Amino acid sequence: MSLPASMSAIEIAEPGGPEMLRRAARPVPSPGAGEVLIAVEAAGVNRADLVQREGNYPPPPGASDLPGLEVAGRVAAVGLGAGRFKPGDAVCALLTGGGYAEYCAAPEAQCLPVPADFSMVEAASLPEALFTAWHNLFERGRLGAGDGVLIHGGTSGIGTAAIQLAKAFGASPIFATAGSRDKCHACEGLGATRAIDYKREDFVKVVKDGTGGRGVDVVLDMVGGDYIQRDFSALAPDGRLVFIAFLAGSTASVNFLPIMLKRLTVTGSTLRARRVEEKGAIAAALLREVWPLLDAGKLKPVVHQTFPLAEAADAHRLMGSSTHIGKLVLTV
Repeated sequence: MSLPASMSAIEIAEPGGPEMLRRAARPVPSPGAGEVLIAVEAAGVNRADLVQREGNYPPPPGASDLPGLEVAGRVAAVGLGAGRFKPGDAVCALLTGGGYAEYCAAPEAQCLPVPADFSMVEAASLPEALFTAWHNLFERGRLGAGDGVLIHGGTSGIGTAAIQLAKAFGASPIFATAGSRDKCHACEGLGATRAIDYKREDFVKVVKDGTGGRGVDVVLDMVGGDYIQRDFSALAPDGRLVFIAFLAGSTASVNFLPIMLKRLTVTGSTLRARRVEEKGAIAAALLREVWPLLDAGKLKPVVHQTFPLAEAADAHRLMGSSTHIGKLVLTV
């Protein structure tokens, strides 16, 4: 494939609002050892992109300064030692940055084939949500068949993926919180046993009522703040609380006694700064456990809206409003 010297990209002019996203010409990156160069056709938008734009989530050392943590497209070139994919192959990839561009380099270990019959837009919506949901629900939270689970942020990209994964692997009951009746209906349409409108209902009471007072085995929390103490209350004995974000704050005054009395486990993780080998191990698990479900049409991403790359600021405004259900995707 003949490659141009420069490409169109969206960069962050300076920390601030969506208007700080601007179109720019950048050199086409070269794939390093163990990397592939992807001709991007679609790029997922994530809340982490908004936090980076605001100046509060800098990229790890050596990562691209361009926003964008997931893409789908075709392999344009391969670096030294990369051999799983060849030029022309359709892939989606998890990135540390650089997705808002016509080309990006990605570790081959973090690339996965585009599932059968998936569009590039659908494929671009997969990596960040599935890597995060799989690792935190099943590898850190040890969610198993028959376990009850509470998923906060049920209509977020991660939430919609987590609900479907929990259902596919036999978790029951599945509770999810969301901020409106329409969003609750969407959660239940994806497989939640009971969606909870957190603006009108107490999720602890709903969970306790729905489990005969026992509580759930796993809570997936992206809210934090005053939810933390309530998460302890919603968990069953030997339950696991897994944090993936702190939209309401990472600090809180809490009573830790329930951790001892109920033998709770509290854990959490981030993806971006972790070693390629670690993220590659998650990719391998997804390929083995989840990709067959995608290929068979048993799991489907929820894409709320697409935007041309040049309109990335509008996508950020919509995500900031929290009125969407599922993923927002940029098309290149």
